[in-house]
Amino acid sequence: MIRLAVLASTKATDMQAIIDAINDRKLDAEISIVISDKKDAYALERAKNHGIKAVFIDYGKFGYIKDKEQRREAFDREIAKALDKEKVDLILLIGYMKFLSKWFTQQYKNKIMNIHPSLLPKFAGGMDKDVHRAVLDAGERVTGCTLHFVDESPDGGPIILQKEVRISLSDDAQSLKEKVQKAEQEIILKGIRLFAQGKLAVKGKKAIIKN
Repeated sequence: MIRLAVLASTKATDMQAIIDAINDRKLDAEISIVISDKKDAYALERAKNHGIKAVFIDYGKFGYIKDKEQRREAFDREIAKALDKEKVDLILLIGYMKFLSKWFTQQYKNKIMNIHPSLLPKFAGGMDKDVHRAVLDAGERVTGCTLHFVDESPDGGPIILQKEVRISLSDDAQSLKEKVQKAEQEIILKGIRLFAQGKLAVKGKKAIIKN
């Protein structure tokens, strides 16, 4: 069984698909801890509703550190203490609205996955509905989502899986988000299984799926 951690700032809707797959015995995993930088994030409530350890870590308490990168690292070190205590195998960023420090990405190299609501490298760097609005404003006919390993570059880590989603003329940012989230849930489950089976390897900036 693989031990998972989820970092989330919002509802962590995709996490529900993981919880359901675990409960239905379709995924041999356990979510050991959910951590949020937002005290009122529904992700924490979702975790508690399913008996999962839920932890709020306040970024604001590190405000005395003036250097932004040092502050981010101090915050991430606190997160790391909680992760290491739970002996986590894989960290999932699901609607996590903070960039990770270089220290954290190196500490858990190739053990952090992020789900991004576009077909990277297109529309990198944005978050949530801002990405879907940008996709619509650009007149794209196809969008999708990307599961990738996280490194120090914003949305630039090795791509593991992608799934396309067709855009309808009637779509707005909300309807597109709902479509893309369904695709996100498919590939995040597949990515966790591949990781657990030891079928993922990283060579340079490429993630390789082994047979």
